[in-house]
Amino acid sequence: MLDYRKYISFDKDVRGGKPCIRGMRITVYDILDYLASGMEYDEILREFPYLTKEDILASLAFAADQNKSILVA
Repeated sequence: MLDYRKYISFDKDVRGGKPCIRGMRITVYDILDYLASGMEYDEILREFPYLTKEDILASLAFAADQNKSILVA
């Protein structure tokens, strides 16, 4: 799996401390929302040319890693 820590940053002064792509203002959740709405990787990359495919994959890896810590009672 891609090491998302190279692509995801946290800054309390940017987007309320939400996980963002490499110091940008676009959050992991923004990217996940685009994917969930049906946007393809290429569409996202055209709309946001400063992003890379690795940024998208890092967002997915981050989400997958966060999901591992969820416990079911």
